[in-house]
Order: sequence, then structure tokens, then C-alpha cells
Amino acid sequence: MARPAPTPARSRRRRRIAVAGAALCAGLFVLLAVLVTARNGAPYPLDSAAHRWSVRHRPAVAVAFARAVTSTGSGPFPYVCAAAAGVIAGRGTRERLWGAAAALLFLGFAQAVRFGVLHLIGRPRPPLADWATVAHDHSFPSGHTTASALAAGLLAWALVRRAGPAAAIPCVILAGWAVAVGLTRIYLGVHWPTDVLAGWLYALTWFALGYAVFPYVLRMFTDAD
Repeated sequence: MARPAPTPARSRRRRRIAVAGAALCAGLFVLLAVLVTARNGAPYPLDSAAHRWSVRHRPAVAVAFARAVTSTGSGPFPYVCAAAAGVIAGRGTRERLWGAAAALLFLGFAQAVRFGVLHLIGRPRPPLADWATVAHDHSFPSGHTTASALAAGLLAWALVRRAGPAAAIPCVILAGWAVAVGLTRIYLGVHWPTDVLAGWLYALTWFALGYAVFPYVLRMFTDAD
């Protein structure tokens, strides 16, 4: 059963916090992008250390598991999650349909902007000989990390919107999934840790902005004749 809607004052306060969080995450993302660009994409010591450890600790079972997890961060799965979030969050057929459409557009647009940033920075990936999975294009920020974090965030928000505190365990599982996808990108040798950190910061920026504006967008669509 859906929980009661928050009061207008509480909703405004939450949106202000979300905007502040988006500004903080965006600032940290820009700072990280500047630091990476200043070195022409060369890895930092932490990047290199984590990469070396990953390459040296790859039993076959761990690699197979990591590949399975990392595969959920691309392709249709994150978009299915986004659409499901819109459906869960809605309170009627019309609102659910528009919610699913809005969530899909949100994820698609965030990924399109990320693609532009990816090519603007143009950071090289780790050495090809160290890859344990297929990868394409540049490295910063990580696309799998971004997609899984946004999809997990959308689903968690939808579950909390519908079930409140009862959604705590599913939200923890979703957060664990998003973190796991990012870590597998490092373990499989196709991203530096700073690429993954950038993906999380980028996703958090968009999620916080989406949290702030989604009620207005949904109302605009559902109130239309």
C-alpha cells in the first residue's frame, strides 16, 4: 500500500536538499575531471595500485562472476529497471505510463550527456592486455557504473515512494548492485578507479536533480488533456 504523500513544506525541503546534493556531486565530478585532464588521462597512484591488484588476483570463478555482474550495467537491463521504476512510482494507469516514459527519457538523456563528456575528456583505458572483458570507447566516466547507479537510484526512489521504510532492504540490495557493477569494471581491467568514482558522482548528480524536478514533470504530463 502506498504511504501518505508528504506535506508541501516537507516536499519543498527535500527538493532543496536534493538540489544542494546535486550541486555538491557536480562540483566533485568537475574537480575529478579537471584532475584527470591535468594529467592527460594518466592514472593516479591509487588507479595503478588497484589495477595491478586486480590483474594479479583473477581466479576463473571470480572472473566469470565479475563478467556476469558487469553485464547488467549495460544493454537493456538498466532501461528495464528505469521503466519499472516509473510504473511502480505511478498511482494510476496514466501516471504509470508517463512515469515509465519519463524515467526512460531521463536515463537516456543522462547517458547521452555522459557520452559527450566521455569524448570531451578522451581518457585512455588501461592497457588492452589487462582486459578480462570487452570494452569500447574512452574511459572517463564509466558508462556501466553510471547506468547501473541511475537505474538503481530510480528503482529505490520508486520503492520508497510506494512503500516507505518497508523498502529499506530492497534499496540496500539495489545499492549493492550498483556498487558491484562499478567494482567489476575495475576488477576486469577496463576502467581506472577514478573512472568509476566519476560514474558514481555523475549518476548522483543526475539522480538528485531528477528527484527535485520529477514531481513537476510528472504533474505536467498527467495534468495534460
